[in-house]
Formats: sequence, structure tokens, C-alpha cells
Amino acid sequence: MPRFRSVQDILDFAIGQEIEAHDFYMSLAETVIDVDLRETIKGFAIDEVQHRIHLEAIRAGEIGFIDDAVGSLDVAETAPEAEPSVEMSYVDLLALAMKKEKTAFRIYTNLASITTNERFRDTLLGLAREEAQHKLRLEIEYDWETA
Repeated sequence: MPRFRSVQDILDFAIGQEIEAHDFYMSLAETVIDVDLRETIKGFAIDEVQHRIHLEAIRAGEIGFIDDAVGSLDVAETAPEAEPSVEMSYVDLLALAMKKEKTAFRIYTNLASITTNERFRDTLLGLAREEAQHKLRLEIEYDWETA
């Protein structure tokens, strides 16, 4: 797991996670038979692109964060270690996606807790809400598949 020494490190990590999430959701969408669910998952992929754009804008400004607080964020320990593979079942992919969404949620809420800029805090909390909505939708699908 990476150790974060600055907000820049965390933002770089989060941007990388959003890129991976986009690619993951596009791959996951190809495995889904249900057309409506496939479109929902593709929508998640589009959301991840928007998240990356927001994070890159924040990184470009990098205004209003307290680097001293980075060590207390405990972000690295939340990242799932498993990577998607072609051998994974649909249910396993859903479980991995839920973990990734939880990680993203924690990153954004933790970053929001150390920003001194209200606009950035609102942006980060908005991103966290979207990740929580993704996780909820994935949990519903997971429950449906495992019932």
C-alpha cells in the first residue's frame, strides 16, 4: 500500500483509482446481460471520468489543504488489494466493485476533513455521495444475484 506524505500524493492516488474504476466498469458492463443494468454500469464509468476531472482541477489548484493532517487520514489501509481478472465471477466482480467504491468514499470524505476551502470540501463531499450511491446500487445487484 502506498504511504501518503502530501495531499498531492492522495490526489494522484485518487485520480489513478478513478481511471481504474472507469476501465473496470467498462469491462464489467461487457459481462452484464441485462440491458438496463449494463447502462447503469456504463453510467458509473462516465461518473468516474467526471470524478477524475474534478480531482485534476483540485490538484491543479491544490489550494486549501492541510498537509500536516495527511498522516492521519488512514486512506492507504482502505484500498482493496484484489484486482479484477477474467477468472472472476460476476458476483466476485460486484464484491470488488463495492470495495472500490467504499475506498473512494473514504478517500473523499477524509480529504474533505482536511481542506480549508469550502468549495473544495463541497466538491469532495459530492464525489463521496456519488461513490456511496454507486456502492448502494452494486449492493442491490449483489443481493439480487446471491439471493
